[in-house]
Amino acid sequence: MAQTEINWDQQIPLPKLSPFHAKIAVALVALLCFINSYDGDFVFDDSEAIVNNKDLIPSTPLNNIWRNDFWGSNLSSNNSHKSYRPLTVLTFRLNYLIAGGLHPVGFHVLNIGLHSLISALMIDMFSVLIGGLAYDGNGNRLNHAPKASLLAGLLFAAHPVHTESVAGIVGRADLLCALFFQLSFLTYCKAFRGGRESEEKFSIHWIAVSLLLCTAAMLCKEQGITVLGVNAAFDVLLICNVNVYELSQRLFLRRKAEDVSERVRTGLLIRLALLAMGGASMLYARWRIMGTGPPAFTEVDNPASFADNVFLRIVNYNYYYSLNAWVLLCPWWLCFDWSMGCVPLIKSAFDWRTAWLLLLWCFLIGLISQALCSQDSQRRRTLTLGLVLLVVPFLPACNIFFRVGFVIAERVLYLSSAGYCLLLAYALGHCCGRWSRCKGLLRASLLALLCVYVARCALRSHQWRSEQSLFTSALSVCPLNAKVHYNVGKNLADRGNTSAAIKYYREAVRLHPTYVHAMNNLGNILKERNELVEAEELLAKAVLVQPDFAAAWMNLGIVQNSLKKFKEAEQSYWNAIQFRKKYPDCYYNLGRLYADLNRHLDALNAWRNATVLKPDHSLAWNNMVILLDNTGNLAQAEAIGREALKLLPNDHTIMFSLANVLGKLQKYKESEGFFLQALRINPNAASCHGNLAVLYHRWGKLELAKKHYELSLKLDPEAPGTRDNYNMLRRKMDQLYRTTPP
Repeated sequence: MAQTEINWDQQIPLPKLSPFHAKIAVALVALLCFINSYDGDFVFDDSEAIVNNKDLIPSTPLNNIWRNDFWGSNLSSNNSHKSYRPLTVLTFRLNYLIAGGLHPVGFHVLNIGLHSLISALMIDMFSVLIGGLAYDGNGNRLNHAPKASLLAGLLFAAHPVHTESVAGIVGRADLLCALFFQLSFLTYCKAFRGGRESEEKFSIHWIAVSLLLCTAAMLCKEQGITVLGVNAAFDVLLICNVNVYELSQRLFLRRKAEDVSERVRTGLLIRLALLAMGGASMLYARWRIMGTGPPAFTEVDNPASFADNVFLRIVNYNYYYSLNAWVLLCPWWLCFDWSMGCVPLIKSAFDWRTAWLLLLWCFLIGLISQALCSQDSQRRRTLTLGLVLLVVPFLPACNIFFRVGFVIAERVLYLSSAGYCLLLAYALGHCCGRWSRCKGLLRASLLALLCVYVARCALRSHQWRSEQSLFTSALSVCPLNAKVHYNVGKNLADRGNTSAAIKYYREAVRLHPTYVHAMNNLGNILKERNELVEAEELLAKAVLVQPDFAAAWMNLGIVQNSLKKFKEAEQSYWNAIQFRKKYPDCYYNLGRLYADLNRHLDALNAWRNATVLKPDHSLAWNNMVILLDNTGNLAQAEAIGREALKLLPNDHTIMFSLANVLGKLQKYKESEGFFLQALRINPNAASCHGNLAVLYHRWGKLELAKKHYELSLKLDPEAPGTRDNYNMLRRKMDQLYRTTPP
């Protein structure tokens, strides 16, 4: 490409760096923007995708990551999210293996490193899309737009919309997808190293490698398949230099076939066919893997997709597009979640917000006309490819092909922002070339923009360091979002501030009256505060709204049990088990109900079911030992206690209960051993000292009994029975001293 075609590049107020130094500069800026998130916690979706995902644990078979979705659920399940990203989960597993556990620093550091690498590789992508493919005599690709590609790379590295992808660990999917997306594109470019003749003489091997890298991108996140569209557009517009506007005119005017074939060569058709077949194969394989069809989203996830009126549905979709465009243009109002009332639906064509979508389409139509109709071939190609890079990666999130489970998701803009940065750099470059007299002002404006981006990234990534700061930051952005209030309340409750949590849970229910999870959590807190009547009302409403909400059924049963509504409580527990077959906690609570009703056999069976489903369910094991002890079944209690300790060898509560049983069986030595072992684990247990003292008292070791009675009373002066036993021992010892001859 002639140098005169891109002389505007020289006017950009940036230094002209070699490709290597440009990549280093961009990578350092990316690092600077997000480095303060390196020691953040696991936040928001990280809990489900990482902390609670058993596929990360080395003891879990590696094959599971190919059968389960991104969140660890089996893909064949109707409850699966259907997000199939095994390569991303594999990197999480490697993080876990290298760090020896769930340590968030390693996860964050890799995310930051990936973003820096991607930002550096964007230099190569941008230089191709702006300057085309040209090689020197040594086969090295030339960069005809070094300043423009550097500027676009800097804008991409520092764009604040990337914070969620970088600072949120689950954003790893977007980062890896973008990396393989880039590699697929750059590999596709390698198929044309032969210069102009490569239009017909191209390397089929590099195209095959590009398709494999596209598959890898798709296995990191579904959005990766869109690189095929970018590759095809690059081939048509840059390699074959097809003027789409002119070609469409020829087709529209029904010119002769040979006129059209002048612009559409056989090599292009072969390559497009290869891309189409590769894409179709990937989509077919992806559909087969999904098993039971697409995921089922609810109205709160994407309310516009549930609108009955098709016109209003389209209007709202376009309004969402305009909001995504605004987030790219002015990334100040950022939120971890945009659902549940954060963006109220447009319900009338006269809603003032329709002006935004009209403005968006006016701008896009103007940009498209410039891209297609410009007489400047370089401008035409750059603008068109920038639009392609902006729009094509966004297509899976646009609700056209299938319903998505969000209103706005900043993560999905990670790749699309590259197209925006390319268009912005091109626009700034032309402004610098056209208004050279204002070069100082433009330089200052550009520097100010980059500084604002870096500062916003630093602030936003700091907010992503903890759930408390992340959720609280959303209150000012989306005050109508019930999920924001719910998450703030949950975070407060987890930190023990239940009084403040109640306020946010109530607000979540007020904003979204059918928010069952908020009702369930609020009901739990009220249950703990003994406000049982309101707790029962909330939980009953929750199961009425969502009859298969197993956790709410169980909690309702606990409240009803406390209210002495035993029959209703039993039914609630069985409803919970009906909707969640493997529910050990519910079996445990059902056993407590049966114990209260003196249905001892039913209680033992329920607790046994809990331990079968969850072998380390300490409370269920302990309750079985205690119940058998209380009912005089000491031999069976001993057997259950020993069985439990094989599974939970360090559980001091089971040791304590088993020691009591062994003491009653007059196995004093064994009983003493378990008491002492329990005290080594929990030395401040007053009841353990007291019961050990009773054992010594029976055993005749009165001095040891006296010692442990005193320790028990020191730890808990109000311990029931201990004071009486101690006084009894004192009288016995005094009597012995009086009767013993000197």
